[in-house]
Amino acid sequence: MTVLRKNLIDGEWLGEAGSRNVNPSNTNDVLGEYASAGPEEAKQAIAAAKAAFPAWSRSGPLARHAVLKKTSDEIMARKDEIGRSLAREEGKTLAEGVGETIRAAQLFDFFAGETLRLSGEMVPSVRPGVGVEMTREGVGVVGLITPWNFPIAIPAWKIAPALAYGNTIVFKPAELVPESAWTIVDILHRAGLPKGVLNLVMGKGSVVGQAMLDSPDINAISFTGSVGTGKRVAAASVEHMRKFQLEMGGKNPLVVLDDADLGTAVDCAINGAYFSTGQRCTASSRLIVTDGIHDRFVDAMKERLDKLVIGDALDAKTQIGPVVDQSQLKQDEDYIAIGRQEGAELAFGGERLERETPGFYLRPALFLGSTNAMRISREEIFGPVANVIRVKDYDEALAVANDTPFGLTSGICTTSLKHATHFKRNSEAGMVMVNLPTAGVDFHVPFGGRKGSSYGPREQGRYAMEFYTTVKTAYTFAG
Repeated sequence: MTVLRKNLIDGEWLGEAGSRNVNPSNTNDVLGEYASAGPEEAKQAIAAAKAAFPAWSRSGPLARHAVLKKTSDEIMARKDEIGRSLAREEGKTLAEGVGETIRAAQLFDFFAGETLRLSGEMVPSVRPGVGVEMTREGVGVVGLITPWNFPIAIPAWKIAPALAYGNTIVFKPAELVPESAWTIVDILHRAGLPKGVLNLVMGKGSVVGQAMLDSPDINAISFTGSVGTGKRVAAASVEHMRKFQLEMGGKNPLVVLDDADLGTAVDCAINGAYFSTGQRCTASSRLIVTDGIHDRFVDAMKERLDKLVIGDALDAKTQIGPVVDQSQLKQDEDYIAIGRQEGAELAFGGERLERETPGFYLRPALFLGSTNAMRISREEIFGPVANVIRVKDYDEALAVANDTPFGLTSGICTTSLKHATHFKRNSEAGMVMVNLPTAGVDFHVPFGGRKGSSYGPREQGRYAMEFYTTVKTAYTFAG
């Protein structure tokens, strides 16, 4: 019997089947059917969130703490089940799915603690007898629009702080991964959230997302996705004078210097470029390698790539799962063709693979002889495709690394304290890694980038407060 998952609007599960959720490892496997909201349902959700805001924003910290802690505990207790479902709908390996689920639990636990650490400031006024208090309050109704590549972690790092700081939510997840979104909302609902505080509206971005952008009753929008859609979110938000936060693309460099430990460099490149099938905004898609280590690095990369196991995400032996769907697979193949047309050498992979079950399998691709001017070096591919750019020394490597319209994350592999220190200071990225993959961040510190990658306050950690709250300054004359 096919499972039907409904939208949650004003505390009620509503809607009829509108879309099917297909396993990219086995397209014969359907996880379930999911309601697809229209403009009216989106408007109902926004109205419910608006009505629920006054009471929730004034609720005590213990009430918010209880909901977030219960949610964290249940996600952790069900990590294997939820992680398996995540791998089944998105295509990342079972180990990655469970790991992401644990990360979601950690995020809810962290922000449960934040509800008990809310603080303000009190200072004397320049006027005698006057006191000044500075406090933070929730901004109001927050629209959350999340992508398909981290279907439980990214919703968690938006929903948890939004609730912790007293906001109400209209949540629109990516159409490709509704099960993870539904699961997290179901857990929160059963954890005791009052009706209307959290509303789930699954459906098409062109319909539900547009209704959110058009509404004057949404006070802030946090969006993670493509650059093009992010610009639309920004333009619509300016029209309504609302806060907006954007996490968009990346074309992240990993610099490998002559003095790098070869094993560490290859580990960082393989993990950063190809794990999660390369479908991470933090992926190392540009491998910038100096002359002295270039040939050894390339040989070691090809040797490691040849040993990677590409297969069904649920198979414990699989190291790289399928691409998420046919559309993304075509985009990957199109960019591989573009790279060859531009004159880069496809040194490994890039072809479709057949497995026991029908799915979107692609052998990881590695280009050599590329330049930083090529489209494969400038545009985000969002798949298991990386290109090596050969440079003469550190100075050229840094210049090439910074020569990009994006600035999310960057990495360097070196044993030189001098170069590591200089790179951390001079890399034009929001996050910098030394002898670590560019993909992989902690949940209690800020996440975000510069230039075309991000806009607005950082996500995660205590820095999330900057987006999800507004500052109030109050003056009191004691008489």
